[in-house]
Amino acid sequence: MATLTFCTTVLFDHGALEQLGGTLKGNGISRPLICTDQGLLRAGIIDKVRGAMSNEFQTTIFHDTPENPTEEAVLAAAALYREAGCDGIISVGGGSSMDLGKAVALAVTHEDELLSYTAGLGGARKIGPVAPLIAVPTTAGTGSEVSTGAVVIMSNGEKLILASKHLVPRVAICDPDLTLGLPSLLTAATGMDAIAHCIEAVCSRQVNPPADAVGLDGIRRALGQGHLERAVADGTDAQARWNMMMASTEGAMAFTKGLGAVHSMSHACGSLPGLRLHHGTLNAVCLPPVLRFNHEKIGEALPRIASAMGLAEGADVSDEIEALNTRLGLPKNLGEMGVTADMIDYLAAHAAKDVCTFTNPRGVSRDEYADLFERTIAG
Repeated sequence: MATLTFCTTVLFDHGALEQLGGTLKGNGISRPLICTDQGLLRAGIIDKVRGAMSNEFQTTIFHDTPENPTEEAVLAAAALYREAGCDGIISVGGGSSMDLGKAVALAVTHEDELLSYTAGLGGARKIGPVAPLIAVPTTAGTGSEVSTGAVVIMSNGEKLILASKHLVPRVAICDPDLTLGLPSLLTAATGMDAIAHCIEAVCSRQVNPPADAVGLDGIRRALGQGHLERAVADGTDAQARWNMMMASTEGAMAFTKGLGAVHSMSHACGSLPGLRLHHGTLNAVCLPPVLRFNHEKIGEALPRIASAMGLAEGADVSDEIEALNTRLGLPKNLGEMGVTADMIDYLAAHAAKDVCTFTNPRGVSRDEYADLFERTIAG
């Protein structure tokens, strides 16, 4: 079994879930709050998680994590944590459950309102040690199990980022077996989330060669070696699932150097009330137009990305990503996802002040975002 130490300790392999009990003990957790969603509860995944612990652990379950975690859900889970006398958190699920768990760990240890800790308001410097958190991903996309950030829709309607080294889970238990049988469309969408992380990290204006190397390895595993399409085609392909979970974890390791306009756009769309848009799908759709927008600033990165993808010399990365999205059955544009032209003003304003904009390789104004959204809605 590989043990990776980068942002945090990662226990990674088929069957890694069996390490959960010892991991809890090692971090002083005996009464964990499990943050998850109703789908995983119904699918029996939480039974597997509880089965990996002995009876000495007193577990409480919060299973109402929304597709895009909200401040309301965070506060409800925090209230349950306090009521049950919990002493730590296990986040089980995709990025939503892990982001919610991070926000709960913050909320139960800090007194101010959640909004004051967001990155745009300089909240990182206010965040100190939080409740101990163990992350158990069940999808291969977000990489939140090793990242410093959490994205939450605040009560004011904005989708904002909480970011601090204190929010990194104490340990991530990455067991590819938990992703076996994941539906093909969800496999595709979460997989493209990982790809977007790797590509945006490599293109980021920040300088971090080790992070670039990690991001390129993630691209190579997922696309160059074909593991994303293999996992979509056959949900029981254990080797493909192993490599996609690794690519997902690598994506978050890589974006320690920052992301870009793809994520600013997807965060804005994800905050739209009522649509409940999937973050990874949004990233997949927004990635090609943003790569074209950034083209003049990423001339050195694009050949390395193309090589990692296994493309022929001179191939257009943006065109290849669009073709991949089509093969995976993902939407061609934001319009197919329900985003309309009358939403552009709101979306452009939200994206322009998103923290990911500041590490995009090219500056992006509100008007330029409006143009990007217009083109991405129409496809």
